[in-house]
Amino acid sequence: MIPWLTAADAFPPVTSALREPNGLLAAGADLSPERLLDAYARGIFPWFGDGDPLLWWSPDPRMVLWTRDFHVSRSLGRTLRSGGYAVTLDRAFRDVVSGCAEPRPGQEGTWITGEMIDAYHRLAALGYAHSVEVWRDAELAGGVYGVALGRMFYGESMFSRLPDGSKVALACLARQLTRWGVELIDCQMSTAHLTSLGAREIPRTEFLRHVERLVTQPPVPSPWTLDADLAGMPVRK
Repeated sequence: MIPWLTAADAFPPVTSALREPNGLLAAGADLSPERLLDAYARGIFPWFGDGDPLLWWSPDPRMVLWTRDFHVSRSLGRTLRSGGYAVTLDRAFRDVVSGCAEPRPGQEGTWITGEMIDAYHRLAALGYAHSVEVWRDAELAGGVYGVALGRMFYGESMFSRLPDGSKVALACLARQLTRWGVELIDCQMSTAHLTSLGAREIPRTEFLRHVERLVTQPPVPSPWTLDADLAGMPVRK
């Protein structure tokens, strides 16, 4: 059993999260900025489907990507050098989140509900949530969005409409975060796609030690801007 939280209740210890399904910690509460920021600082994130109750998770092990370890394959390297895409930060946050909410092939629904879009848009307005936009001409080809606390980045979702759109976004983000001293991207759940990009699983206890250290460091000022020389491609003005 997991606890049902009211708006006034604190999160239970993450050590009480279920083993199956892995990391399910609590239900209920709300998606206020205060609640979300408290959750991320504790290594907790929301994940639930349309029509489901609000569910909170802290899986063990945790999938993470050290920004310096991002793997650029030969094909992605060619894409980055081609100049076919332009990249921006924090220019079209809601459009990126909406793109991530589009159903994937073979999926009927999405966990990024209207309630979630509104909640993260509020975080973006406060300077805590950020987006990477990948453009081909005036069209959004892909992107990534997530939450930053101190020098810690929590990746939420990414999408592609054109080949390598999300990979270009994550590559540019990892390079820029490395320059800023942001060492770690939380990827939440393990997937083969993330593994191919250099992400790996670590024990939750180790993940929380890094979180505790990184969230107390000074944040990167908002809005974020991508360095013009990154990725070997033009940066959209």
